[in-house]
Order: sequence, then structure tokens, then C-alpha cells
Amino acid sequence: MKKQINEDPFFDREALKYANPIPSREFIIQHLEKLGSPEKYSSLAKIFNLNNKKSREALRFRLNAMLRDGQLLTDRKGRYALVKQMEMLRGYVICHKDGYGFLVPDDGGSDVFLNPRQVRGLFPGDQVLVSVTSGSKKSKREGAVVEILERSLTHVVGRYIVEKDVAYIIPANKNIAQEIIIPKGKEAGAKKEQFVVAKIVSYPSSRSSATGQIVKILGKNVASGIEIEIAVNAHGLPHVWNDEVLQECAAIETSSIKNQRSERKQLQHLPFVTIDGEDAKDFDDAVYCERQTKGGWILYVAIADVSHYVEFNTKLDQEASNRGNSVYFPEYVVPMLPEVLSNELCSLKPHVDRLVMVCEMHISSAGKVTNYEFYEATIKSQARFTYDGVLELLENKTKKPVVLLSQLHELRDLYHSLLKQRKARGALDFSRVEAKIVFDDKRKIKCLKPIQHHYVHGIIEECMLAANVCASMFLLQGKIPALYRVHEHPDAEKITNLRYFLKGLSLELKGGDKPHSSNYADLLKKIIGRPDEHLVQTVLLRSLKQAVYTSKNTGHFGLAYETYAHFTSPIRRYPDLINHRAIKHLLRGDKLDNYCYTKTVMQTFGNHCSLTERRADDATRDVVMWLKCDFMRDKIGKTFAGIISGVVNFGIFVELKDIFVEGLVHVTSLKNDYYKFDILHHRLVGKRSGVVYRLGDPIKVVVTKVDLNEREINFELA
Repeated sequence: MKKQINEDPFFDREALKYANPIPSREFIIQHLEKLGSPEKYSSLAKIFNLNNKKSREALRFRLNAMLRDGQLLTDRKGRYALVKQMEMLRGYVICHKDGYGFLVPDDGGSDVFLNPRQVRGLFPGDQVLVSVTSGSKKSKREGAVVEILERSLTHVVGRYIVEKDVAYIIPANKNIAQEIIIPKGKEAGAKKEQFVVAKIVSYPSSRSSATGQIVKILGKNVASGIEIEIAVNAHGLPHVWNDEVLQECAAIETSSIKNQRSERKQLQHLPFVTIDGEDAKDFDDAVYCERQTKGGWILYVAIADVSHYVEFNTKLDQEASNRGNSVYFPEYVVPMLPEVLSNELCSLKPHVDRLVMVCEMHISSAGKVTNYEFYEATIKSQARFTYDGVLELLENKTKKPVVLLSQLHELRDLYHSLLKQRKARGALDFSRVEAKIVFDDKRKIKCLKPIQHHYVHGIIEECMLAANVCASMFLLQGKIPALYRVHEHPDAEKITNLRYFLKGLSLELKGGDKPHSSNYADLLKKIIGRPDEHLVQTVLLRSLKQAVYTSKNTGHFGLAYETYAHFTSPIRRYPDLINHRAIKHLLRGDKLDNYCYTKTVMQTFGNHCSLTERRADDATRDVVMWLKCDFMRDKIGKTFAGIISGVVNFGIFVELKDIFVEGLVHVTSLKNDYYKFDILHHRLVGKRSGVVYRLGDPIKVVVTKVDLNEREINFELA
């Protein structure tokens, strides 16, 4: 089916441009539409009867230009096709600081890799349309960005730089790899090295940088509290309540709980208690446990009835959805709900009536839930306990008389039964040490203390897990659109690499091609007390996937549940609030056709809430790292003992013992040898010396550099 160039409707235009005219873009598109399938470059050159070398090369340049401009795509065989002929996916973008990224599809399918060229014009969270160019749903997929549907950011925060009369911003969010150009006259009086907020005037493309206009000057990086302001703006965290939301809250505040009692169970006579951390303000769960004469217990888990106050699609609901979750910085919170709700009306404070959703569970002496029921109720918490306070009571470390002591003993006994079931299921337990930042009066780090987790934390955790599992089963049986908390099975490639690593330590992960979480749990038991326990735990943990929210239940690998959903924290997590609405819809016997969410919309919420959760983690990590850098600024030249916490091709990360600060020993500072990165064994190996630096090894380092702007600490070997 050869085509002559003079058949091209735009031949005359092309003849004016080129001595040897080639097919116009329109003619190429027209031909591919008629053909209906992808074509190789050589086939197109033949079809268009291009016989000389210059014309064929010109066609190649034109096809590549059409690729660049999104008019064409190539499949994995290198064939050219129209965008509409390729598999198209819609979703949001995750960007990586090294320039590449991923599309998280709206349909809940596997992520699609985007190479740096595709990510060049994108910001984290952008909604895009991507064509899958290689791979399949079951294998790694790669794609090309066809269209940017919606931009996620309108403002960017970063450090203002002026070099050779060119002004630009280096974004504080490291996942934004490109700089923002600030044209002359748009500086708003900013000075070099100040942190600023810029409104985006033009977005980046594959050929040009973004431009912006400075609208706010935050100040130098050492200003007190600036780290939170930078993180909030850098990651686009919604943090201001608009007037419409505040007006709705004011109307809620004036309503009386007494008027809402008629259809609710009245449980004020039951001695519910809350058990939380010392600093907690939003108490969204209360528990009561009652032993049965025939054995076992009845466990009541009462959760703040946030959905009663936050009605579907109100301005308040839209803002809560936009935020997705509360963000917890050290001694500062960006809440999902205004404080009149989170800390007052919805908070299960002692000795006041509160509206709740209750999950009542009958649990056998073996720790199995034999029956459960959900209903709306009113309770009155009898006490606000702390984890450490309950530990003192249960360990008889206080002489104060406590009326509710027997209730606490029942909760402890129930916990031991639930814990047996947890172990029998094969749920994973990683012993990780977390650190709490202790501030001085100037909000500078005074010290970092390890958080002591004990079995009282486990009491509440197991009660909440039991309620969450019941919620997921109730939603699944009701066949209503809902959000499940899914933790997928590890990738086959990671399992293969993990086994290769374990073999070198004379260890084995059993379970065949698809090991169960119990196989992981058995291995964790075997390594207890071994010198390499921390090393193996870390490698096992890094082989796992990240948990996400999705409309399709596929189970929770880490917790070893066939179905799992979040129900117990609607004050601080939007998925829990959504699931409360679904449970209420089922309880009231309403038709599924009348439900306010469809499964498609629910999957969109799942993607969004997974994104806001990741966004919160990134923002919190930035703040903590900034504070740790500030803490280490006066310690340059000092020597510390540490442990190798990460190994990469450019060096080793070391976490300092007792102070929980991590920094990098760059490979260039490892003198007198060339070090090869052994990714499978998590180590650097000296080519001549044979010296090995392996994940988990103890090591001594000297602090050589602290960079507040980049939130980086550099070490050298002591």
C-alpha cells in the first residue's frame, strides 16, 4: 500500500520547507488511522516511498518530534502508533528525587514506571493520562505521558538563589527535581538563601522550566518553627480553614447531643475508658471488656461518630476529603477536622455524653471473634488513661485506689488471648525502636529518647485490629463500595533477591513461590538473639510492599488477615469516615443503588487517601530531618558510634547510637580503594582490600558536614 508524497494534502507546505519533502504530520496520522495498527519506522519509510537517505532520516526526525509532542507513541517493539491505539491509563504521579516517577492508576492496577524524560514536565500528585508502552498488569509496566489532566500544585516553596543574574527557586520538596525560574520584577524583595513561597505562573514542559512569582518570604532556614511552615507549603498540605467550613462548624457546635438519642443504644452505664499517649488530645476510641460466665469476653469498641457531624459533600466534608488525614509533626498537628470537632464534640472525653459507632464483639477464651454487631450509641467515658499510667496500675506500682482496675485486668487477659491468635495467624512483628524528640524552650532539640512500647500499647492495638477486621467483613458481606486497607504480597523479584541474601547467612525463607506471612514470622523467631538479627529484620522489612487504600479487598499480608479495613480513627483518617458512612447505610437497610458512592468513585478516594498518607509521611520526615540537622550543627568534628542503616551505590548510611540521627558516608571518602556495590548482599566491597561495609555492621564515624537547606548530614569514618 505505497503512498506517493504528492498525495499528502499538505505537500505544498512541506515543499516550501524542504528540498526533499517528507510526509506531513497530518498525513502520517491519517495513514496510521486507516491502517489501525502500529508500524515500524522502516515500514513507514517504505510505505511513503522514501528511497533516499536524507528523506528517510528526515522522516525519523519527524516521527521523534511527534513522539516528543505526544502525537505518537511507541510500543515495546519500537513501532509507532496513535495515542488512541494504545492502552491508556488515568491516575496520579509519584515523583522521585532522582528524576523518574510512577503513575498510580485510578483503576487500582499496578504502578506504571515513568522515565525522567516523561517526568520532566510534572509535579508530584499531578493527574495525568498515560499510555502503557511495555509490560502488563502482572509484570512491570512502563508508560508515556499523553496528557496532563490536572495540576496538583499552584505554589512551590523553596530556597531563593541568584546566579549570574538568573534567579530561581530550589524546591524544598526533593521530589520536585526541576528548579522554578523567577523572572525579573517577580522577586518581591526576596534575598539570596531565603526560603520563599512562589505562585506558579507557567508549568514545566519537556523543553522549558516552570516560572513563578514570589508571594511570601518565609525567612532564613534557622528561624524558629520555619521547618514546619516549609514542609506544609512544600508538600501542599491544606492547612487553612475557609469561612464556609468555619460557618458549618459553628452551626454544628450549637446542636445538642441530647436531641440525637432516640435511635441510639444508651450505653452510659457501661464503664468505657480511653487509653492513649500522654500528649493525645483527640480521643476517638474507647473500650469496655466484660468476662462471660461460660468463658470468653464481650468487647465493646466505641468509635467517635464523626459521620454524624460531617455530612456527605458538605464544605466540611470536602475539606476533610482534601486533607485525607491529620498530619502529626513533633508537637504540632495539622488536623483533618477543625478542633471544635477533633478535640471537643467528637473527642471521647471522660464524664460527658458522646455519640459513637460501636462494634460489639463476642470473643472466645481462645481469642477468636465468634460474633459481632455494629450499632449507633451514646456513651460516657469513665476515665482517660495513659499507656504508662495503666502499666503502673497493672504492675501494682501505685497505691492509689482505682475503681476501674478490674476492667483493666479483663482487658489485659483478653489481650493475651488475642495475642495468641495473632501469633497463630502468622502476623508479622518487627522490633523497631522509635525516638521521641524532646524540645527546649526555644523549640530546639534537647535530646532524642527511645519510645518505650509495652504490652498496654498492644492491648489497645489488638482491640482496634479486632474491630477493623469486623468492619471489613461487614462491608464485604454487604457488597457496598468501601475502602479496604490492603497490604499486597511481596513481589516475586524481591522474594528471589531476599532468598539469595538469606542463603549467604545459612537462613531460609520457606513457602515456595508465594510465601505466607507465617513463613516470615517463623524466620523472625529464628533470628532472635543472633548478632545479625537487626540486619535480617531490616532486609525482611524492605522486601515488603507499602500498604494502600483500595476499593478491592485482597487482604493484608503483614497482619495475616484475609480482609481488613480502617474503622477506628475517623477523626484523623478519611477512609475510616467513609467506612462509617457505608456501615450506617447497611444498618439502616437502605438500597445500595441509593448509596452516595460508587465503586469507581471509591477507588478514586483510595488513590487519593494513599497519596495524602504518603504526602504526610514525606512532610513529617522532612521536619524531623531538619530538626536533627539543627541538633547536629554544633557537633561537627565529634566522633560517634553507630550502625550501618543503609547501603547504596554512592555510600553507606549510618544511624548514630543512642541519638537516632542518620547521615551519609559518601563512597568518595572511603580512601585507597574502589568499592563495588553488592545490592543482593546489602554491602560495599573493596576491590583490592576486600574490606566490607554491610548493612547492620557497627561503625564509628566523625561528623564532617551538616546542611540544613538540603536536610543532610555527612560523616567520614573515624
